Amino acid sequence: MSKAKTVKKWFSRQTSVQTNIHAEPRIIWSLLTDAANFPTWNSTVVSIEGTIALGETIHLKSTLAPTRVFKLKVKEFQPTSRMVWGDAMGRRVYELTENGSGSILFSMSESIGGPVFPLFASLIPPFDDAFEQFAADLKKVAEIKSAEANK
Repeated sequence: MSKAKTVKKWFSRQTSVQTNIHAEPRIIWSLLTDAANFPTWNSTVVSIEGTIALGETIHLKSTLAPTRVFKLKVKEFQPTSRMVWGDAMGRRVYELTENGSGSILFSMSESIGGPVFPLFASLIPPFDDAFEQFAADLKKVAEIKSAEANK
């Protein structure tokens, strides 16, 4: 399992995780962009409503704050390689990089912060465990789907 890493600064916090996934980028990408089915494979997501596409706004509920709805705009969308979504306080970056060994390096990072961040930083739970679980869930399902596609 990949270990998440968090870097804390006075006005920001960034958490990231990486894992190698033995699957085609299109399979991983299809999982990351299918809002309706996200909760079926990702145990850290309660629900996502909306369309995951450039310029669209999605409504996400996470297991870290299941009663809160995060309204996130998809700010970058480069199929099978990079996606960024976020709000005024933060942004999450997903990247898929072919590493030449027949696998894909999946990277996910989230930066949150701003001038008022120190006032509420202690109220935001750590993301490390959720990021590790997200990466593990994605790896497991993408590799199963890849094996099924190659039968």
